[in-house]
Amino acid sequence: MLTGDAQKFYGLLFGIAFSTLLITQQMTIFVNLVQRGASGVYNAPEAEVWVMDPVSRTTDVSYAMPPTALDKVRSVKGVEWAVPHLRAQATVRTREGDLEGVAVIGVDDATLIGLPERMAKGDKSVLFAPDAVAVDDTGALNFFPSEIDPVGERLELNDQRAVIRGVADAIPSFTSTVVLYTRYSNALNFVPGTRNRLSFVLVGVSEGQTPSDVAARIERETGLKARTRDEFAQAGVNFIIENTGIPTNFGITVFLGFVVGVAIVGLTFSLFIRDNIKQFGALKAIGVTNGKIITMVGAQAGLVGLIGYALGVIGTVLFISAFSSNPFFKGFYIPWQIPLISFVAVVIILAITGLIAIRSVLKTEPASVFR
Repeated sequence: MLTGDAQKFYGLLFGIAFSTLLITQQMTIFVNLVQRGASGVYNAPEAEVWVMDPVSRTTDVSYAMPPTALDKVRSVKGVEWAVPHLRAQATVRTREGDLEGVAVIGVDDATLIGLPERMAKGDKSVLFAPDAVAVDDTGALNFFPSEIDPVGERLELNDQRAVIRGVADAIPSFTSTVVLYTRYSNALNFVPGTRNRLSFVLVGVSEGQTPSDVAARIERETGLKARTRDEFAQAGVNFIIENTGIPTNFGITVFLGFVVGVAIVGLTFSLFIRDNIKQFGALKAIGVTNGKIITMVGAQAGLVGLIGYALGVIGTVLFISAFSSNPFFKGFYIPWQIPLISFVAVVIILAITGLIAIRSVLKTEPASVFR
């Protein structure tokens, strides 16, 4: 019955595969996109605790502290080390005279804590050169054509010369802003600002101490806000979810994928059942119970669902792989929970459409096959 009508069989497969692809792909993009709200935290992997002004919310929404905050944090028990961290927006002038908005990140002068873990070009030590900056790899593609090597290019920041000495392998920010990394002392010159310039204090925890305990102690003794790495990363994700329309937009798309699946599969499955109503009537005439018929239809729906679901997930994997070289999709991955959610959605689609379609079979009288 299932494969006898090729058009309806492939129609069922297409409906399930399309719904699975749409749901899985959109949820994958959504999860990876909102996680970029925590990119600033993940790009400073050494920091176990982030200390900030009480009104600061994320790495991009912060209020500067006085420089004395650094000494306060260093005096707290359980703090192994504490270094300054500056994050600010600036405008640069390229060699061609174009103006571009960038984010300037000042890392510790001595240890370079605050830099991404890996460098795509050059070594971290290049920042010890005068006026040296490192650009993130995604930003380098936005700044320069692919055939031009950004290393050695000169920029103008606040009437100061900046020379790109390396390219950092960084997680892109949510807004895809070009990011320039430099030493903290250079950043103070590159970015004009107010009297207070210290955005954050990055903290390492002493052996035998936990980040949560040290963060609580810092808050209690200094009056500043302190968050562990995971807490601050989640705060960046929550800020995007709460203050943008992204969840609503992606939610509508996922819902439409579910509705389209119900519509296509429901219509095709109903036609499939109707065209085989005589065969079902004949089965009932020879004594096959309604329970057996429900099991048969469930097996048919299950086979179609498994094949269509597999095609949809494979399509999502191919989509992510095909665009992996695109800077927008850098680092995108499919969390294991998303295929599981898609599988549940497919089961619900098949359950809804199967129950609607099988009603006509259950109402069919065995004698109708002889009419």
